[in-house]
Amino acid sequence: MIDWLRRDARAAPEIVLGERRLPIVVLRHPRARRMVLRLAPEGDAVRVTLPRWGRTAEAVEFAQARREWLAAQLDALPRAAPVEAGGTLAYRGAELAIAWSPEASRRPALSEGAIAIGGPEKHLPLRLRRWLEGEALRLMTADLAEFCAAAGVPVPALRLSRAKRRWGSCASDGTVRINWRLIMAPDAVRRSVVAHEVAHLLHFDHGPAFKAALARIYDGDLPAADRWLKDRGRTLYAAFG
Repeated sequence: MIDWLRRDARAAPEIVLGERRLPIVVLRHPRARRMVLRLAPEGDAVRVTLPRWGRTAEAVEFAQARREWLAAQLDALPRAAPVEAGGTLAYRGAELAIAWSPEASRRPALSEGAIAIGGPEKHLPLRLRRWLEGEALRLMTADLAEFCAAAGVPVPALRLSRAKRRWGSCASDGTVRINWRLIMAPDAVRRSVVAHEVAHLLHFDHGPAFKAALARIYDGDLPAADRWLKDRGRTLYAAFG
């Protein structure tokens, strides 16, 4: 039992979409007034949110009646391109060619439009992910210090997040968490999320004062960054899940 959300405790029913069989996860929300159907961001489940008094059978019927829409949503998800020699790696909004050679250094090195890396080929995805996480921590640390200076607040602790549905968060103790996958997005998008969390150090809600603070400390186009995340945010999960 979660404070405001309860998941049906029984075994999840399933739905067949093309060649895939996905569980239907039923969630009950105390403030829900109608059923809401969503495909999970990773495409591995169908979620139906309904009022506390809603019946699981109705949720399943609701999902089954919208199979065509769900199938279209599933087809629209970005497909995972394998992280492999000769492939590409998203980094700061660009695609880097993965130049692997067994004789090269295991430490990734950037060159013009490519990332050179050596070592065992089977460990290539893991090493590149660790490199991306290191780059994320380096750049987000600088972003955080810059925006905190602009906001006039002390620099809090920074942690990398691996959340599936949130790009950033600010805890009650001031700790800021930013999704490491944002290192693959354009700089302006990553920076907008860091600035958003810094603004929460001043105002914990999303009221007018928060929006004014965010507009003051962020030096980019907030609507454009928000649109990028809405339209392309899921693509950041394609390579590493």
